[in-house]
Amino acid sequence: MTGGQPALPSRSMELLMRYYPAALALSALVAVTASVSHGAAPDSQDPRARALLAEGRAVLAQGKASEAADAFEAALAVDPAYIAAYLALGDSARAEGLQGKAIHYYREALERDPDNVVALSGEGGAMVEKGAVEKARKNLARIENLCGKSCAPAQQLAAMIARGPMPRVISAEAVQAKPVITSTN
Repeated sequence: MTGGQPALPSRSMELLMRYYPAALALSALVAVTASVSHGAAPDSQDPRARALLAEGRAVLAQGKASEAADAFEAALAVDPAYIAAYLALGDSARAEGLQGKAIHYYREALERDPDNVVALSGEGGAMVEKGAVEKARKNLARIENLCGKSCAPAQQLAAMIARGPMPRVISAEAVQAKPVITSTN
């Protein structure tokens, strides 16, 4: 430095300054492109697993959750890494009222794809149904961070949170009167 003047930028600094805007724009493009695929479960490479999943979804649409689960489990037997089968198993468990089991399946999907917004939404929905609304709100915040407030999984979970937990069902055995014997002497 001479006379209080800063040293001229080095060659590497010039390159950084010249290409920084282009690098920033390219990284933003990659981030947006990558976020579009969040929640899309990769297709199985095995056509048998895809056929079993389609069969299970058709059976689930008829309201036969247990039979659908059998088809989804068969799809997993064919392709154990098939994330869509885990999501479908979670959906069938929720249809049967087995929210704890559903959460397990959604978490299996999230272990394989941590940013899967469909799994996050399904897990959050099962949490709301169990009464864990605050945990579901954390899932909603994560979904909104990944795909925004207007994406379908975020809107579905937000609607479930707004409705609140399912009413608790009490079994007849839990409310049966216990006979009490008293002496009248």
